Amino acid sequence: MNLRGKLLLAQAPLALALAVVGILATATVSSLGRHADAILKDNYRSVLAIQRMQEALERLQDTAALILLGGSAETAASRATVQRQRFESELHVQEGNITEPGEGEATQRLRQLWMSYQTDFDALQQNHDPVLARAFFFDKLDPSFGAVKQATETILALNQDAMVQKSEHARREADRMNSVMLLASIAALLIGGIASGLLTSHLLQPLAVLTRTVNRIGDGDFETRANITGKDELAQLAGNVNTMAARLSQYRRSSLGELLLAQQASQAAIDSMPDPVIVFDAKGDVLNVNQAAEAVLAVAVGSATGEALAAVSQEARMMLDRVCGHVLSGKGPYVPRGFDEALRIVSTDGERYLLPRATPVYAEQGGVNGATVVLQDVTRLRRVDELRNDLVATVAHEFRTPLTSLRMAIHLCIEQTAGPLTEKQADLMYTAREDCERLQSMVDELLDLARIQGGRVELQPRPTPPDALVQAAVEAQRSVAEERKVTIETHVFPGLSDVSVDRERVLLVLSNLLSNALRHTPPGGRVEVRAHGDDGHVRFEVADTGPGIPKEYQLSVFEKFFRVPGAASGGAGIGLSISQEIVEAHGGEIGIESDPPHGCTFWFTMPTVPPPDNSEAL
Repeated sequence: MNLRGKLLLAQAPLALALAVVGILATATVSSLGRHADAILKDNYRSVLAIQRMQEALERLQDTAALILLGGSAETAASRATVQRQRFESELHVQEGNITEPGEGEATQRLRQLWMSYQTDFDALQQNHDPVLARAFFFDKLDPSFGAVKQATETILALNQDAMVQKSEHARREADRMNSVMLLASIAALLIGGIASGLLTSHLLQPLAVLTRTVNRIGDGDFETRANITGKDELAQLAGNVNTMAARLSQYRRSSLGELLLAQQASQAAIDSMPDPVIVFDAKGDVLNVNQAAEAVLAVAVGSATGEALAAVSQEARMMLDRVCGHVLSGKGPYVPRGFDEALRIVSTDGERYLLPRATPVYAEQGGVNGATVVLQDVTRLRRVDELRNDLVATVAHEFRTPLTSLRMAIHLCIEQTAGPLTEKQADLMYTAREDCERLQSMVDELLDLARIQGGRVELQPRPTPPDALVQAAVEAQRSVAEERKVTIETHVFPGLSDVSVDRERVLLVLSNLLSNALRHTPPGGRVEVRAHGDDGHVRFEVADTGPGIPKEYQLSVFEKFFRVPGAASGGAGIGLSISQEIVEAHGGEIGIESDPPHGCTFWFTMPTVPPPDNSEAL
């Protein structure tokens, strides 16, 4: 039997109970109907006959009065005959419908009194003496009439009382049947419901077994089986589940199982990392996190980024969106430019700084299929960097006084204030002065960097034409270019909006970029300084025809004290770091484009002056 048939069979007790209730209801209605029929059949016909006999008797008495008053004898005889026949007919009905105790004796007495009344009535009709007839009517006929009528009243009372008693009995019987039916209905429904429930529970017990089996398979126990016998749908489903479990067990032992183990191993690997790791898919939804991410950032794997990052702070969410967006947009790995991009996290253990790094996850076709973001804990490194900066700034500051004295002494010697110099001594002094000037420039750069990073430098932005900045920077480096035999060209797009910048600071950026370009451009080369619009900003570019910078070093050139291996010696390696700090302080960006050996292009953007709001004037 299939599952549908078993379920229908389980409802059979309830259906049987309903059938029993229906039979009881039918029996109750039939019983009440029989009681009503008995009342109508046994008593109603007698009551109707008595009422008709009384009516005939009264009319017959009226006929006797008519005779007494001297009416027509023929008319009175005719009327008397009709009423006597009517009374006789109904009396025969009554005599054939004796149903109550005492009703037979009362009917026999009525018959006797009726016969006596008819005799007296006939005597009245034959009496032609008015005086005697009148005396006969009142002395004989009228009492006889009263006796007959009293007899009919007795029979009528017997039947009416019987009707009342039978009606009361029918009412009590109806109440009893209602109580019996109610109790029977409740008992039938309870028995039927309990029986149906037990049968249904028994039939669905394999479903519970199947559920437990599926749960164990979901927990990874592929050796469990659902032992359900039969030929219904549940048994077939159990067979399919067993087949699935067997195949899953086989897959676990096959290469697919090895892949699952590899996935578990990779999950264990990222869980072992002390730094938070978050994996995003191509839509930016969180796919996986490690335990550190759950503990530090309260990130949980959800169906959407908004749900997974619900407990993450607004600052952390913005940082993750920015880093993930950079990778998913196809810009390659995201590498932070410095500790300034570190995310500050306050926990019970104190402050922690997490530096974001992101790498793309590529699909088989080569497209970006996701992003892996690692938040490196750089709390100690950041503290070491701060100590190093403080040390460098302190050392640079302490160098200024002796370096100033040394420069003054060399200057006095060159001016021969302390006495004449030989030609060889003068050459040595000139060399020493150049080195002192270079050292003074390095000290000044170190102090500038320390002030910028410490936030002690306040920018004073003013509207400035881009071409004026380009011309001022080029003119400052013109003599160096002529000395190195390098051509400087400028290309400023006409009609550019003014930029809101601190003129001296931006000129320092352009001077650093021009100085680096001239230093690495061979004689006969060319350096171009360009400016053009770029979506609310002005983009400045300094391009040279030097050897360029290899790709593996391009992300490191803005780090402090970094020098490209094999490049020409120059400053202390902090000019680009200072430039980056100044550009970002203005709200701009700085970058590099290089394709060795075809030169190098450094660029940065500056915000333009917003147009005036004409609505306020109106």
